[in-house]
Amino acid sequence: MVLEMKVPHGDSLSSLKAIWPVAISYVLSFINIGIYWNNHHHLMHTVNRINGSVLWANMHLLFWLSLVPFTTGWMGENHFTTLPVALYGTVLLMAGVAYYILAHCLVSIHGKQSTLAVALGKDCKGILSVVFYAIGVACAFINNWISLVFRTPYPTV
Repeated sequence: MVLEMKVPHGDSLSSLKAIWPVAISYVLSFINIGIYWNNHHHLMHTVNRINGSVLWANMHLLFWLSLVPFTTGWMGENHFTTLPVALYGTVLLMAGVAYYILAHCLVSIHGKQSTLAVALGKDCKGILSVVFYAIGVACAFINNWISLVFRTPYPTV
C-alpha cells in the first residue's frame, strides 16, 4: 500500500497551495495507517496461536486498509467533496469493523482470561470507534469537514 503525494509544479511556496488538500488527506491517512499498523503489531504480540478464522479476519482488515490510498487520493484531488469523503469514511468504518472482528476472533481462540481478552475488556472503545466512524460517514453528507472530526482511529490494545 502506497500513499502518494505528487510534486507540485513550481518552486515557490505558492505552488504548494495548489496541493494542500492532497497534503492534508495524505497526513490524515498516514496517521490512520500508522495507528492500525501499531495496534496490529501489539495485537499480534498478545497471541500464541491463530486459526483459519483469524487468517481470514486479518485478510478482511488488509483488504479495507488497501483501499485507503485510493480513497485518500480521490478525496484530496477533489478537495473533500461529499462522495469522496463519504467513501473514505466508509473504508475507515469497514477497517474498524474488520479490526474489531479480528480482535474478537483472537479472543475466541485464546479464552476470556487471556492477556488480549483482559486488555480488550468489554471493548467499549472499539465499539465507540466504529460508531464514531459511522457518524463521520453520515456527517460527510451534512458537512465534509465535520465528518473528518468524527473519524477517530481504533484504540490501542
